[in-house]
Amino acid sequence: MSGLLALLDDVAGIAKIAAASVDDISAHAAKAGSKAVGVVIDDAAVTPKYVHGFEASRELPIIWKIARGSIFNKLIILLPAALLMAAFAPWLVPYLLVLGGSYLCFEGAEKVAHVVLPHDDHSGGPDGSHDIGDPAHLEETKVKGAIKTDFILSAEIMTLALSTIEAPEVWIQAVVLALVAIGITALVYGAVALIVKMDDVGLWLTQVGKLSVTRAVGRGIVKGMPYVMKLLSIVGTAAMLWVGGSIIIHSLAQIGWHAPEEFIHHYAVIAEHAVSEQWQAAVLWLATAAMDFVVGLAWGLVLVPIVTKLVMPLFGGAKEAH
Repeated sequence: MSGLLALLDDVAGIAKIAAASVDDISAHAAKAGSKAVGVVIDDAAVTPKYVHGFEASRELPIIWKIARGSIFNKLIILLPAALLMAAFAPWLVPYLLVLGGSYLCFEGAEKVAHVVLPHDDHSGGPDGSHDIGDPAHLEETKVKGAIKTDFILSAEIMTLALSTIEAPEVWIQAVVLALVAIGITALVYGAVALIVKMDDVGLWLTQVGKLSVTRAVGRGIVKGMPYVMKLLSIVGTAAMLWVGGSIIIHSLAQIGWHAPEEFIHHYAVIAEHAVSEQWQAAVLWLATAAMDFVVGLAWGLVLVPIVTKLVMPLFGGAKEAH
């Protein structure tokens, strides 16, 4: 009897440890996912362009192909690479984060420059060319291009996620990274699928709605989606610059250069103390985010001519504009 009680006690202890581990994994996954918000918004804002111009019946299959490629990128390539880096070269993480943050700043600043500065806008087929060619071949080309772009964004997401995991156990790191990979992929491509089909939903409501209100909602959706897409693009650009600047500032502090982070914190605290107590937390966050945004935009504008004039020609051409 005493042996059975001891066994039950051991089982209870194991259950408690397992429950604690699940809590740790959930907490780490939530923290890691929240850190990647800027990249997620960018991914969701960028991906719909890859299905633009194709038949409506091909939109969801194309998104599904890209989503599968994204999962492969994250789970098969990037997750093992992240675990190896955490085990053998953890010092490399902040440097990679600086690179990832710089990429976000470049992307955001390039979009700002694209709006502000005059440019030639050549449009044609779904890929931006005037020769549409074979739709099946074009679809394959667009999917491959989307998966390549996703690889860069996924690498940023996984590196950001890895940087937030404090648990030393490799299996917890692996589970957290896998949860982040699956969760963010489902979130991004689920949102993309919803976005690209919303105009079809609106059109369907206008055609089958029995009530005038239903038909009006459908018309509103159809008319409003272009504005939603534009708003999403603006929010995505702002998020890229804010998160990119924040990543760079915090990563530089991890590397050993604390001056930028201390400067931002100093003036954010001044702004915090300039308002009543009930608003201080919000003002502190807003002031920090605003300065991170300015840093991201400034650094991105520095990178735009360097990348477009020097780096891209070395790799065989210009990047496809988002």
